Amino acid sequence: MRTAKAAVVHQRGGPFVIENIEIQDPGPGEVLVRIAASGACHSDWHQVMGEIPKSLPAVLGHEGAGVVEELGEGVSRISPGDHVMLSWMPACGTCFYCQRELANMCETYRPGLEKGTAMDGTTRLWLKGEALTQFSTHSTFAEYAVVPEQACVHLDPDVSMISASLVGCAVMTGVGAAMYTAQIKPGERVAVFGCGGIGLNVLQGAALCGAETIVAIDTVPDKFESARTFGATHTLDGKEDVQQALLDLSDGRGFDHILDATGNPGVQEKAIYPLRRGGALTLVGVAPHDARVTFDTFRMHHQETRILGCFYGTGNYHRDFSRIIQLYKAGRLKLDELVSRQSPLEEINEVYADMLAGKINRGVLTL
Repeated sequence: MRTAKAAVVHQRGGPFVIENIEIQDPGPGEVLVRIAASGACHSDWHQVMGEIPKSLPAVLGHEGAGVVEELGEGVSRISPGDHVMLSWMPACGTCFYCQRELANMCETYRPGLEKGTAMDGTTRLWLKGEALTQFSTHSTFAEYAVVPEQACVHLDPDVSMISASLVGCAVMTGVGAAMYTAQIKPGERVAVFGCGGIGLNVLQGAALCGAETIVAIDTVPDKFESARTFGATHTLDGKEDVQQALLDLSDGRGFDHILDATGNPGVQEKAIYPLRRGGALTLVGVAPHDARVTFDTFRMHHQETRILGCFYGTGNYHRDFSRIIQLYKAGRLKLDELVSRQSPLEEINEVYADMLAGKINRGVLTL
């Protein structure tokens, strides 16, 4: 058992409170990681607001990178001193879904993800004798995290952990949504709703896929400069008549792909209408757990419209984290430009305020 500084959420709506918590030693198959950097993701905020229904108090954070300090019994792939990126959805490699190349659906680790506990159903985090839950299989808004060995992916020590921390969620989800879920092809027309951390990565994923027209849509026009940096060829103010503007940009036929990174049911409900026949709407952003939308099913049938759910970019992090780093090293994928605020953990509430106000691409907390 050791003590560590952490940001604890005690009640719905927040705030985060900096506390000294107790963290248990790693058990069998677990690794203790000294967290160096953690991205401030909107998904954590969904849990703060009760839109992801999990119990509080909790230490959140799921997008991180750090250095391995201690190994539990039976750990063989990881060594003390290794630099690692963390996957919030580990995969066992052997279950029904892993064997069908759906590592993001791994049924071995999903119970821990859904409960906010370690794999044995208990917590590794305590505050004054009270159990603390997590966001997924680990919590990165703390100086240390006990994580499953399978959550760790080796990171070249020459790569900044500030930038690499974002691979664990925003980059994998956004780039994967374009490449693996939507499977965008060269020359296609793509529109993306939302230019936050996920949306910017959807944009650069679409560019990597060779999309010809890439439209970024947001209600905060200040985000458009970043959107163009990440691959947008056009930008649209979401407060305007987006449907008509997209039809005009596509000679009236509509777009091959529309990807929603907002998780806003009102956006999702309208997003099928600017699609061409045979086009696909991909739902990338996290909607509230009780959200419901209504689609024109006759239109979907008549025009063979597809609606795709996207969970963690339909990716396999064992394979894709390293690929992302190689693309970054080759100058073909942007990581450094995602970080528009770097702050100590003590400023977590201010970082989230900036995120909710649309002032930053991605905030990174350093520990």
